[in-house]
Amino acid sequence: MNLPTQPQHRHDHDHDHDHDHDHDHDHDHDHDHEHAESNHGHAHQADTCCSAQPAPAQVRFTERASSDAQLSRFRIEAMDCPTEQTLIQDKLAKLPGVEQLEFNLINRILGVRHTLAGTAAIESVIASLGMHAEPLADSDDSAAVSPASRTRWWPLALSGIAALAAELVHFSGAGPEWLVALLALAAILGCGLGTYKKGWIALKNRNLNINALMSIAVTGAVLIGQWPEAAMVMVLFSVAELIEARSLDRARNAIGGLMQLSPDRATVQQADGQWREVDVREVALEARVRVKPGERIGLDGQVLSGQSSVDQAPITGESLPVEKGVGDALFAGTINQAGALEYRVTALAGQSTLARIIKAVEQAQGSRAPTQRFVDRFSRVYTPVVFALALAIAVLPPLFTGAAWFDWVYRALVLLVVACPCALVISTPVTIVSGLAAAARKGILIKGGVYLEGGRTLDVLALDKTGTLTHGKPVQTDFQVLDPAFEHQAQALAASLGARSDHPVSRAIAQFGAQQGLAVQDVAQFEALGGRGVRGEIGGRRYHLGNHRLVEELGLCSPALEATLDGLERQGKTVVLLLDERGPLALFAVADTVKPSSREAIAELHALGIKTLMLTGDNPHTAEAIAAQVGIDRAEGNLLPEDKLKAIEGLYAQGHRVGMVGDGINDAPALARAEIGFAMAAAGSDSAIETADVALMDDDLRKIPAFVRLSRQARAILVQNIVLALGIKAIFLAITFAGLATLWMAVFADMGVSLLVVFNGLRLLRK
Repeated sequence: MNLPTQPQHRHDHDHDHDHDHDHDHDHDHDHDHEHAESNHGHAHQADTCCSAQPAPAQVRFTERASSDAQLSRFRIEAMDCPTEQTLIQDKLAKLPGVEQLEFNLINRILGVRHTLAGTAAIESVIASLGMHAEPLADSDDSAAVSPASRTRWWPLALSGIAALAAELVHFSGAGPEWLVALLALAAILGCGLGTYKKGWIALKNRNLNINALMSIAVTGAVLIGQWPEAAMVMVLFSVAELIEARSLDRARNAIGGLMQLSPDRATVQQADGQWREVDVREVALEARVRVKPGERIGLDGQVLSGQSSVDQAPITGESLPVEKGVGDALFAGTINQAGALEYRVTALAGQSTLARIIKAVEQAQGSRAPTQRFVDRFSRVYTPVVFALALAIAVLPPLFTGAAWFDWVYRALVLLVVACPCALVISTPVTIVSGLAAAARKGILIKGGVYLEGGRTLDVLALDKTGTLTHGKPVQTDFQVLDPAFEHQAQALAASLGARSDHPVSRAIAQFGAQQGLAVQDVAQFEALGGRGVRGEIGGRRYHLGNHRLVEELGLCSPALEATLDGLERQGKTVVLLLDERGPLALFAVADTVKPSSREAIAELHALGIKTLMLTGDNPHTAEAIAAQVGIDRAEGNLLPEDKLKAIEGLYAQGHRVGMVGDGINDAPALARAEIGFAMAAAGSDSAIETADVALMDDDLRKIPAFVRLSRQARAILVQNIVLALGIKAIFLAITFAGLATLWMAVFADMGVSLLVVFNGLRLLRK
């Protein structure tokens, strides 16, 4: 790998990312995150997914939503495949006032941006399609949990008995033909009325889905006198649908189940000092909450008293409990283990870190990965072509060759059953959602299927140093007075400036001053100098606290100072200087420690074939010392935020696929430009969860190689599913042309491969 030795000019790297992102995200990717919520609803016959015309998850009827447009969300239990999405989209497009639609089929939620006075018109349009739309309140947290599909089993069981009886009577000749027809008709009506209803709605809207094709095939079998086979085909189809729907529930509820980790009630101190259990949704900010050993923490907060260990696995994926004391952060859904804690509530129930994680993954479920976009385009052409082929098979041979109508119509009916790309359409969303859920359980928050798939292509990973490779909590190790006149006040001045900064190095100097009992002085006209340091006025005099670069920019460097700085920097220490307008007054050396997990993570990345590059604003000597400790391939220091961005673009110019890991605002441009931006330690951070492509909920870098492995596994399963779906279809089409296939075989081929790809996709949940 030829890593650039100096910043390169901007290179326009064209990402083929196609998903909407409503956040203010300055990625150069063509991001298009499609929003999703979750779902639940009334009892219905289990649906599976199949459509000739899947639509994008987010549909805009206007260029931009009106300022007075409102978002209404609906739970539509019958909307769980692209067929229903297409029908709803086509109908609502004709309703004045509807501007945008946001679909989440996996969780059966529809979001409608509109300017209507109410939602009655929207509900009426959806009802005309045979579906029920249940409005959801914005604060309805239950939307995050999608219940299992519910189907009455006894009509299906009775239909199966009737179909089996029709077969036995037909083959044994023990009864008249009218009895066979009666039993078959009872079986078809008992389990197939829902299929016929959906099929009729689809045909009225010129949409060929599995319900329409199955209705045509069963009706055709009845018309040519194949009563027993028509009945058994409908029963087998209904059984396969039920199995598939129950399997999909695992994917639907993988994320929704996280919401159940947060308890419904919390013990809150009342105004009179008494403690009382209340619903967590009623707990206000700043309330004081008590949690006993063994209890789940109900809300995000900050420890006020007590000490305990807390299992944070639901949030961060950490395998070991974390010690918590006064001032430490707590997260809803985590488990208090050892001692009692009292904490101050810092976020309402619906705004907790856990709730934001669930919402982010739900939104990610709506985004279409590259493989899914391919499947969508393919299925738009596939089903109409096969339908036309079936029609030709039924009509042309009897007309032009004198072949038997019965044989060729039967073959056409078999072909219709095979025609729907059900397995192909359902394979990608199930696999993607399973991958997103598996990652979330490990404390890896992936913001869309495009990133889950894209992780496998990374060949270079750029990393920030402070807080990413190191603990980010450096301590002051050296102090040297350069101007004797400031011997007694230099530390206090530096600590006062450092206390106003959020940079770890400045904080280390401020903390050292606090430990020495030095009073913090007032700083006027304070200003942060990006990548260089800070400045401000103390006692009417201007001071700078900054790095080597700032000293050079101010023209205050000297050969003797260079030698001193060089010696400290070669030890891997970061040196900052206190300066006034005349020159340097004192220098401070700060050292950070490398996380043990960083060495393991870099080794794992190298084993995966990914090269590593450190990009840091620290001096080159420190960068090289840290890089050597953890085994990074190359390090570049003294980089401003724009330099990091140019370094990323330089790698793109060489044809690399680049990821970037960081935890600070200085990394934002590089994180935005990278193929995938990884935010470290995002737990509790609104901005990181909102803007990162992949958020690591703790500060363990080993989650990145875990993410890459998951990405490669997901891609392998997607390819397997496509090969399975298309391969079995191709084989069965050949058997059908040869006249060797039956309607029974067609159902097994179509629904069987659908179940195969669903089960294959769900394997990611076990990894």
